[in-house]
Amino acid sequence: MDVYRSPLLATPGAVAATEPDDGVAAHYGDPFREQRRLVAGKGAVDLSHRGVLRVGGPDRLTWLHQLLTQHVEHLEPHRATSALVLDANGRVEHALYGVDDGEAFWFHTERTSAEPLRDYLEKMKFWSQVEVADVTDEFAVVWEPVTEPAAAHLSRVTERGRDVFVPRAELAAYVTQPAGVWAHEALRIEAREPRQGLDTDDRTIPHEVGWIGTAVHLDKGCYRGQETVARVHTLGRPPRRLVLLHLDGSVDTLPEHGDPVELDGRTVGTVGSAARHHELGPIALAVLKRNTPVDAQLLAGGVAAAQEVVVDPEAGLHVRPQLR
Repeated sequence: MDVYRSPLLATPGAVAATEPDDGVAAHYGDPFREQRRLVAGKGAVDLSHRGVLRVGGPDRLTWLHQLLTQHVEHLEPHRATSALVLDANGRVEHALYGVDDGEAFWFHTERTSAEPLRDYLEKMKFWSQVEVADVTDEFAVVWEPVTEPAAAHLSRVTERGRDVFVPRAELAAYVTQPAGVWAHEALRIEAREPRQGLDTDDRTIPHEVGWIGTAVHLDKGCYRGQETVARVHTLGRPPRRLVLLHLDGSVDTLPEHGDPVELDGRTVGTVGSAARHHELGPIALAVLKRNTPVDAQLLAGGVAAAQEVVVDPEAGLHVRPQLR
């Protein structure tokens, strides 16, 4: 398989990112300045290493409604949505971020999900009038901190910004003020948004990482893994919970993905994503055992860490107001 390399890596000062973001720039010389620029509503982040799929055909929304965790049967054109594909036990297999343009449903996902997700959708077509296409070679994703649709391209607009589907031939010209994925990741972690493969593993269920409501609609059924979602919603208490960690800023290094989170010498979780935020300092997302005390001081990869609750330990039907 060819190794992807974004044309924006030729930008002076660009420093290549590492896995899972290899192929695009980690930063362009000043990560904190790039963060501040994004917070000010300027700049763009090259996410052209992500997979892009397109589902067309007159049955696409009713068909996807039966496969995804989100209610998309009557999705309005240009309305952003997020959804998951679960396995039969309710564990997260794929996370996708999409928008319908009135003729087709477009979405982006982790690079490693694109091919298996396309294959899964192809197998589920049966007699439905749908066409599934992997258009990653034709379109790239660019994130911008702007909450208005892009004028010339299809965009998925959320409260934090927009994902723009840009023809690859136009990518270098489109991104005139680039910011790296380090800046993007720091703002994502600050927003407490989990990322598939970094803040999830092969055991993750949606309740554990706060995807209920944002990517999982509780008033629909008819999708694989729905029984687990309903059971945890009814009974509460998922096995693990997502937290935001505020890390000791006097330490030069960040904990790495997969590092243990410890309480009194006992492992109670693992580190997911970590970054240096321009205001908050070093922060991370981690998944802990549900019964870890919410006020416990922890060690994350050997770095002292204070936790901020993202997913309530009692998450479910009787969930208390989310702690912040």
